[in-house]
Amino acid sequence: ELQDLPREFFAVDPTSMCQTPDREVLYRCRKCRRALFRSSSILSHTEGSGPTAFAHKRITGSAPLCGDSREKCTSYFTEPVQWMEPALLGVMEGQLLCPKCTSKLGSFSWRGEQCSCGRWVTPAFQIHKSRVDEARTLPVGNFQAAKT
Repeated sequence: ELQDLPREFFAVDPTSMCQTPDREVLYRCRKCRRALFRSSSILSHTEGSGPTAFAHKRITGSAPLCGDSREKCTSYFTEPVQWMEPALLGVMEGQLLCPKCTSKLGSFSWRGEQCSCGRWVTPAFQIHKSRVDEARTLPVGNFQAAKT
C-alpha cells in the first residue's frame, strides 16, 4: 500500500512555476482555467488496434470506424503531477478532480487503463481531452527598444 512517494516521482505543478518555456503547451481546466500539466508531462503510446481491441465489450467486427478508419485517442495519459498526490496515495484507482473547482478531469489506475485507440497504458493517469484546454504561447516577434 502506497503511503508516501518521493517528490521526484511527481512532475512539477505548473502553478508553482512562474513561466512556461517557449514551445511548450500548458493544459488548463476547461471549467476554472487552473493550470494542470505541461505537454512535457504527456506520455506517448503507440496506437492500438482500435475497435478489435474492445472485443471483450461485445463490439463486433462490423462496427463502423470513425473517419479514416483510425480512431484518435480521446484522452491524455500523463505522468503524475504534484496536485494529484492526495488522490493517488493509498488507493489503486480513482477519479482525478481539478484541485481548484473539483470538476472531474479523468481517472487513474496503477493497474492501467485502455485508451480509446485500444492500447493498454500502465500505470494510467488519464485526463480527458474534452475537460482541458490547450494554452499555447504565441511568438511576439523581435521587438527592439526605441532609440532616442
